This record gives sequence, structure tokens and C-alpha cells, in this order.
Amino acid sequence: MFIQTEETPNPATMKFLPGREIMGQGTLEITDARMAKASPLAEALFAVDGVKGVFLGRDFVTVTKAGDKNWAAMKPPILTAIMEHLAADRPIVSATAEAPVAAANADDSEIAKQIREIIDVKVRPAVAQDGGDITFENYEDGVVYLNLKGSCAGCPSSSATLKAGIENMLKHYIPEVREVRQTR
Repeated sequence: MFIQTEETPNPATMKFLPGREIMGQGTLEITDARMAKASPLAEALFAVDGVKGVFLGRDFVTVTKAGDKNWAAMKPPILTAIMEHLAADRPIVSATAEAPVAAANADDSEIAKQIREIIDVKVRPAVAQDGGDITFENYEDGVVYLNLKGSCAGCPSSSATLKAGIENMLKHYIPEVREVRQTR
């Protein structure tokens, strides 16, 4: 099995592409070892010294490292953990774990629907290329609240992505949008 790796705009994260499906639907973000019980693959990755977060996407795994660690030392055991897990055909998500559920949005206004569509069609695929995800949380009084996940969470360029990219795009298509803010 050959697993490709890609650097992301966030120097603390790296994207691992095993050439097969990881999550059939949705994504799963695990930010500490305690939460890793939801995913046997994430548990294996958190056993690697320095792993601080795991994000499971459709066909990739993004790993976040602790600031004092370096990728040269971490990549081999991460690659081994992913390869062994997938080669043994172990489950990605625990059978006992609840499937990730999209947050219920009370706002089903026409503007919120338009925002969701733009995010899903134009933004999420581009963000997935960088090893992350972005989800619509809320729209209130001209402000769009978005949640960045995976390599996008904590990325030095996330503010620029939100303001210069996503905010400008939403303002272009939906004049009622005044601002975009990150929720976490």
C-alpha cells in the first residue's frame, strides 16, 4: 500500500492520502486522545508521540502535531499506523460510536439556504484539498458563522481565507452578507 503525503497551508498539519475511502459520508474531527475512542484509526494515530489531532475526510486523514515535534520524525510512525490499520481492514469508526451528525440549523431562511449551497458547492471542495473542512453554523443580522476543521483550524492563513476568500464570495452572491466569522 502506498500512502501519499501532502503539506497543507497549516504547518502543524499534514494530509495523508491512502488511495481509498476513509469516511463514506461526512467528516470526523478528533482533537484529543479521549475522543479517539470513536475511531480505532484515530486511537492508533494518537499512540504516535506528538499527535495532537486527527481529522478524517472522505479519502484522506489529516494529522495535527504538537508544536515542538517535527514531521521528519513523526511521518514514519504515522504512515505505519495508517498502513497497518487499513491493511488489517479494521474499522475506521467504532461500531459503538455515534455517527457524526451535522449540526441542526434552526435557520432555514432563504439566505441561510443560499449560504449553505455556496459553502457546499464552492468552498468545501477547495478546503478539502488542503486537508480540512468548513461547515455553516448560523446566519444572523448579516453575519455568517462558520466552523473550520482539520488543517483549517488554527491555520495561519485561515483569517485570510475567511475574509479575503469566503466573505468576499458570499458578499458577491448574497448582498445581505456583511461579515464572516469563525465560531471555534
